[in-house]
Amino acid sequence: MHETSISHLQGRDPEVAGLVEAEARRQYEKIRLIASENYVSPAVLEATGSVLTNKYSEGYAGKRYYEGQQNVDPIELLAIGRAKELFGVEHANVQPYSGSPANLAVYMAFLEPGDPVMGLSLPMGGHLTHGWSVSATGKWFDPVRYDVRADTGRVDMDKVRDLALKERPKLIWCGGTAIPRTIDFPAFAEIAREVGAVLAADIAHIAGLIAGGAHPSPVGHADVITTTTHKTLRGPRGAMIMSTAEHAKAIDKAVFPGLQGGPHNHTTAAIAVALREAAQRDFSGYARQIVANAGALAAALLERGYDLISGGTDNHLILIDLTNKGIAGKPAAQALDRAGIELNYNAVPFDPRKPFDPSGLRLGTAAITTRGLGEAQMPRVAAWIDEVVQAAAKGDETVVDRVAAQIREFLASYPMPGWTSTP
Repeated sequence: MHETSISHLQGRDPEVAGLVEAEARRQYEKIRLIASENYVSPAVLEATGSVLTNKYSEGYAGKRYYEGQQNVDPIELLAIGRAKELFGVEHANVQPYSGSPANLAVYMAFLEPGDPVMGLSLPMGGHLTHGWSVSATGKWFDPVRYDVRADTGRVDMDKVRDLALKERPKLIWCGGTAIPRTIDFPAFAEIAREVGAVLAADIAHIAGLIAGGAHPSPVGHADVITTTTHKTLRGPRGAMIMSTAEHAKAIDKAVFPGLQGGPHNHTTAAIAVALREAAQRDFSGYARQIVANAGALAAALLERGYDLISGGTDNHLILIDLTNKGIAGKPAAQALDRAGIELNYNAVPFDPRKPFDPSGLRLGTAAITTRGLGEAQMPRVAAWIDEVVQAAAKGDETVVDRVAAQIREFLASYPMPGWTSTP
């Protein structure tokens, strides 16, 4: 049952309501290890579903193209102020619809079509919008890609410097989607200064860890910072761009009117709520527990013979190469999902397999930490993962069904924010 009733939805469209309820139960009954997912609070859910979705607010606070902004402007200003205070930045734009448009705004603010841009290559853990070939950023700009070392699974900053000096990019990205180790923001900043490039830090995955003091911050090193507002930050599906005051005007113009029209006011309100929650003292404990859980889970997987890229993790994310387990990532992920463990198949560095049938699995500990699981439970989670992976390699579905039942019983002791299994 939802804490905020969906009775109107049930009455008007029972088909959609049934699917919403089924999704809530699915989230309740599964160990959710997708690194980009989390559970938001009931307060964030309420803001997201509020009447603010009725209002159009093209422009910025005090400079709108529609009347009736008496309540919307203060909400957006609240979100901006809270972002600036939480992350210690001079400027914040809370209007981007998601992470990819936020990154596109950085290109529009600083580059011209055809300019060289440098980022971690996608198969090594980078993001599509950091100049990968199938993205507009790889088609409209001249991509320069750095990799991780084959022996360590980590970025070699000396090689990044050599490549930057050779190619002279105008924009350098640090961050990505499958990076299990601490990002060296000072080293990237030094390279960017040396070649005269703008440094952009994409902290979408680690924003909550940074806010909670569990990962170093790019503030003071990067010229511009982009992030989604969900994942470890535990907010709605939205994004923010933060920067120094010097770049505020360029960033704002790139977002609007450069790339989008009116912001989604219900999302802006939910971002404001999430930022207020992230400023509370208990959020720091939550962020540090995410990292502790990931470390404990990584250690337990290593004990069971799993090959972890870079040998472990410093943050919320673990990347596994399943080659030595005799099964590819996709069938393993599908079997784990049937068994009540949700994660995603993922390419690993120097993966010989195709992107839609890669060798690896990517998992993260943000959602299970929100549910209240701690380090003591991580060996059990690792044991379930191992049991299902081994069974999937043999085609044994009976193990999958048994583990799914065990996980449903196990998770009954860990409440899900915003929903309960009992009416």
